[in-house]
Amino acid sequence: MSYAYLFKYIIIGDTGVGKSCLLLQFTDKRFQPVHDLTIGVEFGARMISIDGKQIKLQIWDTAGQEAFRSITRSYYRGAAGALLVYDITRRDTFNHLTQWLDDLRQHTSSNMVIMLIGNKSDLESRRDVKKEEGESFAREHGLVFMETSAKTAANVEEAFINTAKEIYQKIQEGVFDINNEANGIKIGPQLNPNPGANPNRPQSSGCC
Repeated sequence: MSYAYLFKYIIIGDTGVGKSCLLLQFTDKRFQPVHDLTIGVEFGARMISIDGKQIKLQIWDTAGQEAFRSITRSYYRGAAGALLVYDITRRDTFNHLTQWLDDLRQHTSSNMVIMLIGNKSDLESRRDVKKEEGESFAREHGLVFMETSAKTAANVEEAFINTAKEIYQKIQEGVFDINNEANGIKIGPQLNPNPGANPNRPQSSGCC
């Protein structure tokens, strides 16, 4: 299907916080209770609509283990959006957020939209991190915040789509240079009707 823009996302966070389950719920609308550990990266894609335009989300789900960090870092570059995920039932995953965020900001554009996600909101009885703590961390670091449940699908759509809306808004405001694909945004065939032309190459003016 034709699209106006392609946005590249990455999902990061500790092992076992539900990154792969969030991706599966968003792309396939299903929950897989037992999921193998992600080795390196996994990939998913889905079309959404914003402001009447078709937007393709290309989502890279990265492994949480330290052993794969050098591989996953290479996917940080050229991403327009990031979902930084912790598990509300495991305080250690929340405590590691600063480390993930520092790593992310070191390897990405300062314009990247980062959504902080407290996952597993269905496990309220086992909650170890208050919602207010997530909100406070997001405010302090300039992130968007949501609690989600990959199991019940609560807020999963909203998390991915709201991140895209923020990116789209930045495009409208001229924050992103959309002709530079290193920003994680690609102009699609709907807006570039001449696919043979390279939108990144300045058109010759016929002078000099």
